[in-house]
Amino acid sequence: MRVACGPMQAAMLGPVRLALVHDWVTGMRGGERVLDVIAQAFPGSDLYTLFYEEGATSPAIDALNVQVSSLARLPGARRHYRKLLPLYPWAADRFPLEGYDLVLSVSHAVAKNVKVEPGTPHLSYCLTPMRYIWDQIDAYLGKGPRRFLSAPLVGALRRYDRARSHPEHVDRFIAISETVAERIEQHYGREAAVIHPPVETERILPDQQSPDDFYLLVGGFVPYKHEDVAIEAFRHRSERLVIVGEGPTRQKLMRGAPANVVFTGRVTDEALAGYFQRCRALIYPQEEDFGIAAVEAQAAGRPVIALGRGGALDTVRPLLTVGAEGRVAEAGDAEATGVYFLDQTPESLNAAIDVFEAHLDEFKVASIRQHAERFSSKRFVAELKTQMDSLVQS
Repeated sequence: MRVACGPMQAAMLGPVRLALVHDWVTGMRGGERVLDVIAQAFPGSDLYTLFYEEGATSPAIDALNVQVSSLARLPGARRHYRKLLPLYPWAADRFPLEGYDLVLSVSHAVAKNVKVEPGTPHLSYCLTPMRYIWDQIDAYLGKGPRRFLSAPLVGALRRYDRARSHPEHVDRFIAISETVAERIEQHYGREAAVIHPPVETERILPDQQSPDDFYLLVGGFVPYKHEDVAIEAFRHRSERLVIVGEGPTRQKLMRGAPANVVFTGRVTDEALAGYFQRCRALIYPQEEDFGIAAVEAQAAGRPVIALGRGGALDTVRPLLTVGAEGRVAEAGDAEATGVYFLDQTPESLNAAIDVFEAHLDEFKVASIRQHAERFSSKRFVAELKTQMDSLVQS
């Protein structure tokens, strides 16, 4: 790990001294893929993060001048950092963000809540308002005693999160999707432009061969991902479901899964690209803030069977939408890239798969690929630079 000593080591955006802030860097998930593209565009920048694991993300991120919080030195922090949530505000307040011309936070928790010097513009690229205390609180805390006991902490974190979203702390919000922009307005009372996250569409290309006879799910194995919905949908199907990924609930779900559901664990980016290329379609049972995996599947020319909520509304063009009790609610785009289902249940997903199979010939690899190219990394960097430049020059 390379530890920054201060802004003298910061990358230059022209003459601008830039500081990056990210919640934690412990694995290559969606937020880290965004950070990776930013790191490539602004090499040598200072990165401030609560927790950091060298080698867990990308060479471009590891090459940044990384400064971690004091929480990272606590015993067991590497494995149990999520349990330290009540201490995150304290740690974020202590990042030494002095002497910069621009602070760019990439945030889904407290990265946007850092203290910035008066007069220093702060641009927040908001992956979502903190899901643990806002939109996904039921998934993480349930509705029983744990939820009741955590209510004072949730209330305090909400007040803190809202206060740190005022214009004196965050000059401008950028949302990753229309859904996240709506959440920012609802929770913070702030408007946000939308810049869709970067997807390395040039890295994943369609395969000239016919797809294999399996469906794919890219899992994170945390509550809101709802791998369980897909597993139950395939319990009475003959096709295989391949689930790629690692996370806290994986072992539990494996124990009860049927034989036609295969768990690969974590795989390399190259192996994942191969799964995208060969799958019949990507199964997408979760409500995502944006959802990079859905675009990656489309970059490979493969359709997506997606829950019709959240980021999928920005990324997937539905041929058909499956409503309650398996009814086809409406027809969609002639240049379709997938199918929507509206109920987050195994029955609704199963009906959507049946509809997809019945209309398989209507999905065109070239059209799906062309749609995915709208989310390229080059486009993202250009749009982000425009926002950064306008803040510095204002």
